[in-house]
Amino acid sequence: MTSEQRTPEERTPEQRTPEQSWPTHWPKVARDIADATADALAAVRAANRDGLRGAVEELRGLSFEQVSSVHAAIVRELLEDTHPDGLSSEDVQDALTACAKSTIVWLPDLDVQALAAVYTGALGISDLEDDSFRIGHGAYLRSAVLVIGSLSTGVKKAQSAYIIRAIDEIARAQTIEMP
Repeated sequence: MTSEQRTPEERTPEQRTPEQSWPTHWPKVARDIADATADALAAVRAANRDGLRGAVEELRGLSFEQVSSVHAAIVRELLEDTHPDGLSSEDVQDALTACAKSTIVWLPDLDVQALAAVYTGALGISDLEDDSFRIGHGAYLRSAVLVIGSLSTGVKKAQSAYIIRAIDEIARAQTIEMP
């Protein structure tokens, strides 16, 4: 079995990509989400259907609520970075269209409604739980990494930076005592 065929947990530190060197203070679940997300994004970058399928299965094996929270935070930050002057409905439509056009070429069974649900869920326009139930967790997670992959082509920051910021922000928000 090659290192690419091993799950992130089976890879030695030397076999991991730079994106898979996560903060050591993170709990295992955070590192697992980061590893599986990075694997899925690598498959998206390579237009690798089989790799994406495997990575989405890894993501499905984790807490859907936690994974989708991380992905939604990444999508929001990417939208902010790619639209620093504000985001209009036309901007979201353009981002959705660009994602669909670049993906349909290598993923002919693309569900454009699932892509739209990722955008609207991340922006708080629709209820993520309802959308993911209607679409299915696997399709929702696959669409989320497709959206992240598409949006990240227009930024200079590494995808790993977005993963780290999303997880750190969620952890920070969970430790703040609410009034």
